[in-house]
Amino acid sequence: MNIVTKKYINTVKKQMLEYDKIRKDVITVSNEALHHSKRAIFALHRDNMNEAREKMDQAARIFQEMAYKYKKERKAFFEGSFKAAAEEYVEADLFFQFIESGKIAKVRGLQVSPEIFTAGLCDVPGELYRYAVKAATDNDLQTVKKCATAGQEIIGELIEFNLTKYLRTKFDQAKSAVQRLEGIVYDLSLRKDS
Repeated sequence: MNIVTKKYINTVKKQMLEYDKIRKDVITVSNEALHHSKRAIFALHRDNMNEAREKMDQAARIFQEMAYKYKKERKAFFEGSFKAAAEEYVEADLFFQFIESGKIAKVRGLQVSPEIFTAGLCDVPGELYRYAVKAATDNDLQTVKKCATAGQEIIGELIEFNLTKYLRTKFDQAKSAVQRLEGIVYDLSLRKDS
């Protein structure tokens, strides 16, 4: 006498194993998109807009291919690796927009949830801080101030959100980056006045 209905258990097992293959593919492909987004940010810090655009385009193509390939497997887009890659892409795109136009708007090339957009936006002040450090070494007070103003504006917007858990931690990191940015402005201002 069988207590467990093998037919149903085998169906569940088959579904689990099939999704495991999808999950492994999502992890691999997401890591590739994450890498391209990180390389785009690195290129932006070196003022190489062409390379940054190329890396952003490569990441966007990966996301578009994933969207098509897994349109019937929506849970693939809730995998941690996908979310991390999407956050990095958002961060890269928003930072790219800031460098290119001085503005930050909707993410280009990828539709994201409000949570992923917010997480990526929270990371932008850290990039602004690093960009401002480079500008400060060149005594470029105008760029440093522009970065500080952008960081303050981002925090001003994010403070209106009811952020908890992971996003609250990211928000606190963003505030810390903005405080460091303000410190650079202050130090550079003192040097200019001396």
